[in-house]
Amino acid sequence: MIKLRHYFVAGLLLILPLFITLYFIFFIFRFIDGICGGFVNAYLKANFGFFVPGIGIVLGILIVLLAGFFASHFLGKKMLGGLENWFLKFPGVRQIYPSAKQIVSFLFSKDKNKAAFKKVALVEYPSKGVWSIGFITNDAFKEAQEKTQEDLVHVFVASTPGPWSGFLVLIPRRDIKFLDMSIEDGMKLIISGGILKPS
Repeated sequence: MIKLRHYFVAGLLLILPLFITLYFIFFIFRFIDGICGGFVNAYLKANFGFFVPGIGIVLGILIVLLAGFFASHFLGKKMLGGLENWFLKFPGVRQIYPSAKQIVSFLFSKDKNKAAFKKVALVEYPSKGVWSIGFITNDAFKEAQEKTQEDLVHVFVASTPGPWSGFLVLIPRRDIKFLDMSIEDGMKLIISGGILKPS
């Protein structure tokens, strides 16, 4: 029984991460296929009587490549800048798009100095004596500094397991304990719920 239990746990440790990874990849592909392929497959079904599974993924990849090619050239950059400014005028977009753009830029940025998160820190949040991992995003805005007469810092306290959601807190610089760990290690710590500790 002890050996069986050992084999079962060893099997779980091997299979579960693989299963979770494949599940998320499958979920993302299904989501992309549903968005990009829905219209095309509806048209094919209505006019030709068949549909092509996975065509949305192929179209999605082609759209991303085309957008990347377009964004990499001078004329494309200027046009995309104007399109982005127009897009930000829609209600609700201004509240979501810039944050989403910063997070995506961080995740795919090669230059981590230009990333949205500057440093990992320990902050006493949500109460005294309780320490949370936070990411320094910026110095606090001018009005907050003036009203409080404090050298405030913007700290993003991320949620586990999804670091894309959390709380923005403004904390005096003197109350922040800056850590030497990398942003990637901070992310791993939060996503794993503290299981993966930085070396």
